[in-house]
Amino acid sequence: MKSRAPLIIVGGMSRRRFIQYGSLALGSGIVAACSNSGSAPSGTSASPGASPVASTASGDGIKVGVMYSTTGTIAIVEKSLQDATFLAIEQINEGKGPWSGKQGIKGKKIETVVVNPDSNWDLYNQMSKRLIDEDKVVCVLGCYTSASRKSVLPVFEEKDRLLYYPVYYEGNECSSNVFYTGAAPNQQITDSIPYCAKNFGKKGFFIGSDYIYPKESNRIAKAELVKAGGEVVGDEYAALGTTEFITIINKIKQAKPDFVLSNLVGDSIPAFYKQYKDAGITAEDTPIMAYPTTEEEIVAMGAEFAQGHYTSFNYFQSVDTPENKAFVEQFKAKFGQDRVTNGVMEAAYLQTFFMAQAMEKCADEGKELTTANLREATRGQVFKAPQGTVKIDPDNYHTYLYSRIGKWKEDGQAEIVFTTEAAVKPIPWSQALYKGRVCVHKKPDDRSNSIVETKKDIPVELLKI
Repeated sequence: MKSRAPLIIVGGMSRRRFIQYGSLALGSGIVAACSNSGSAPSGTSASPGASPVASTASGDGIKVGVMYSTTGTIAIVEKSLQDATFLAIEQINEGKGPWSGKQGIKGKKIETVVVNPDSNWDLYNQMSKRLIDEDKVVCVLGCYTSASRKSVLPVFEEKDRLLYYPVYYEGNECSSNVFYTGAAPNQQITDSIPYCAKNFGKKGFFIGSDYIYPKESNRIAKAELVKAGGEVVGDEYAALGTTEFITIINKIKQAKPDFVLSNLVGDSIPAFYKQYKDAGITAEDTPIMAYPTTEEEIVAMGAEFAQGHYTSFNYFQSVDTPENKAFVEQFKAKFGQDRVTNGVMEAAYLQTFFMAQAMEKCADEGKELTTANLREATRGQVFKAPQGTVKIDPDNYHTYLYSRIGKWKEDGQAEIVFTTEAAVKPIPWSQALYKGRVCVHKKPDDRSNSIVETKKDIPVELLKI
């Protein structure tokens, strides 16, 4: 995957259609491949007759879609997911890192078709259709926000293709066409809210960006706080991309909470933290517990604005495992020593290896790479990830992940103040809201309704390997 100048083709595209996707072209894989000096796979081209994309497809390998926004309000973090995916694919193709001693998928290289939806939910939908119908990819690695996932979900379900989705989310979903490698609510919210109630106090003020994930996650978190004997003293939302928070901060001052739970995303995160500190609210007085705030956003805002606040996540760059030390070193060697790793990019990295291991299993068993075969092969995959050993739950297609809480330090890294002993079994449905509801996909390739109502308490389970 050594970089070379990309071949850019816009053949078969009418002037009107080219203008329609002009903003996409400016930020798409074409520009990414030109400007990232080594980050994109080699052989970049554009699909004739479609909006411009970057591709390593030559017809001799396994075509996989990569769909992250590298422009727009969500690019602050989605760009890092794409970079981690590129690193994983390079390692798989060249037999490096966790794939040492191998060469691609039994000698076949993974070939990427890379698109940039420009932080536009409608473009995610259109891009996924083209990846499947025109580019004929085997599966897609991508999406960040729940809004983008919800936008593409009908496409993957209708066409029966697989999406590997690497982001913590609000749960309450059970699709046969998605493998979820980010945190389910019980791997992020369930531990962090009791931690806040115990260590900060029981009055919580909830904020978020105004779309599905923040609202649903806050709904779950508020239920968890009430369950812990706490009180919700505020609940505010800002339009995606908002960078003006004085009004909300004044409401926080008036409510006098013990902590703030933040589900702001993208460019809103640095703006809020800066204005929060400038308003004279300290981490000692009213700490922020966040889910979307990672090392990437800390770099964007400056460590002094996050110092003393908290994030609940499965992974931090400071995790002390041999696999993480190697991952951080390899990522920095490829993308620059000033770059940081973060939880969502780690999930994007590990899910690429889940996919590759499943493809390898199909090859070992002499099976074609159909959706049905790849789906069954992905069930139960285990990988030694940077965060620790993780596993795809064979029943619900979510991932056993560690639960951790980090306190941000002056160097922009997290001091891990809480961690589980092993990866936690995922429960897609919030048990604070839907007691006993679970997701069970039957075998073999059964895509019928997988929601099961047990009406029972679901115990916490840790991964045993």
